[in-house]
Amino acid sequence: MNVAEQGMAAYLGVERLSFLQEVTVGIAGAGGLGSNCAMHLVRSGFRRFVIADHDRVEPSNLNRQAFRLDQVGEAKVAALAENMRGVNPDAAVTVHAVRLAPENAAEVLAGCDVVVEALDDPGAKAMLAETFASKGVLLVAASGMGGAGDADRIVTRHVRENFYLVGDMETECDGDNPPFSPRVGVAAAKQADVVLAHFLAEFEKRCKEA
Repeated sequence: MNVAEQGMAAYLGVERLSFLQEVTVGIAGAGGLGSNCAMHLVRSGFRRFVIADHDRVEPSNLNRQAFRLDQVGEAKVAALAENMRGVNPDAAVTVHAVRLAPENAAEVLAGCDVVVEALDDPGAKAMLAETFASKGVLLVAASGMGGAGDADRIVTRHVRENFYLVGDMETECDGDNPPFSPRVGVAAAKQADVVLAHFLAEFEKRCKEA
C-alpha cells in the first residue's frame, strides 16, 4: 500500500479500500465529464480503470476538463492516465485512443464492473446505453449540464436496476448554454458519487453474507 492509499484507507478502512481496488471502472469519454469523474474515483480508492476517447487535449478544453496547459496536444486518454497516476502512482489505467462505436464498445470496455457514460454525441450516448444496460453492468450516464446557474437542477435519477442518469435532462451544452466547469463538474461528481456509493453498498452486502 503506497502513501496515497494509506491516506485513503484512513477514511475507507483497509478492507473497503481493498474491495474498491478490485473493481474495474470503464470511462467512456475523457472530456469534461469523464476526466473529472475519473479523478474523483481515483481519489476515492478505485485503482483499475479502462478509459476510451479518440480526442486530443485542446486549449478550449481547459475551461472544464481535468488537464493542464502543458498537456495540450496530447491524447486525452494518455494525459488523463498521467494525472490519475499523479494521485495514485499504482493506478492501473488501460487506455484506448479510439472512438467508441457499436462495433467496438463491448470489446473495448469488456470486463468492466461499471461503465461511466461521458460522451458528447447523443447517438453515442444511446449506443452505449443499448450496449451495456442489459449486461448486468452498472451504467452511469449523463444528460443536461450546459450553461451556468441553478446547479441544484442537476440531479441523479435511478432509471432502472443498474442504470443511473445524472443531469437536468434538458439543458444540453450548445452555443446558448456552453459547457462551463461548475455545472459540468457537478454532474461528473454526481456520477462518481453513484459509483462509489454503489460499491460501498456492495461491500457491506458481502460482509453481511459472509
